[in-house]
Amino acid sequence: MKGVHTVNCSEVIRERRSIRKYKENVTIPQEDFERMLEAAMMAPSACNTRPWQFFVVINREMIAKLREAHPFTKMLSTASAAIVVCGRPDLQEGVCKEFWPQDCGAAIENLLLQAKDLGYGTCWCGCYPSMDRVEKLQEILGTSSIPVAIVAVGEADEAPAPRGHFDPERVTYLR
Repeated sequence: MKGVHTVNCSEVIRERRSIRKYKENVTIPQEDFERMLEAAMMAPSACNTRPWQFFVVINREMIAKLREAHPFTKMLSTASAAIVVCGRPDLQEGVCKEFWPQDCGAAIENLLLQAKDLGYGTCWCGCYPSMDRVEKLQEILGTSSIPVAIVAVGEADEAPAPRGHFDPERVTYLR
C-alpha cells in the first residue's frame, strides 16, 4: 500500500490524524520522502520566495538528540524518521519579509497530507517561536535556519478518533 495513491484530497484531509505510536523498524523508501518533500515545496509562499529548508533525520542517535531538545516528541522513539522543517527568513525581503512562518506552516501541512496519502502517519511538533527549542535544534543540526517544526513520520500503530469538526459558530459570512 505504501507509495500508492489511495484516496481523494477531501478524504485525506478528513482522515489525517496526529499519530503518536508507530510500528517500529519500518523503512521509508527514498522516493516516498522525495514525494513528501516535493509536496511541501509546492506550498504557496510570499512572493514565491520558498523560505524553507528540510532536514530528514533517519539516524537513531540523531533522533534521540532531537527528542532531548524538544520535550513533546516522545513519539520519535518509534517513528521511522523526523523531518525538521526550518525557516529561512534571509530569503525574504521587502513586502514579503517576515511571512516565512506562515509559508513554512503551509509546507508542513502539504507534507502531512502527502504522507497520509502515501499511507504514513505523522505528528507535527512545533518548535518556533520557542527559542529554547530553536537554539537547541540549530546546534544539533548545525544550521542557522530556524526550526519551525519537527514532523514525526512512520507507519501508524494506532488509529485515533477525529478531534476536529466543522464549527459554524466560528464562521461569519459578510454578504
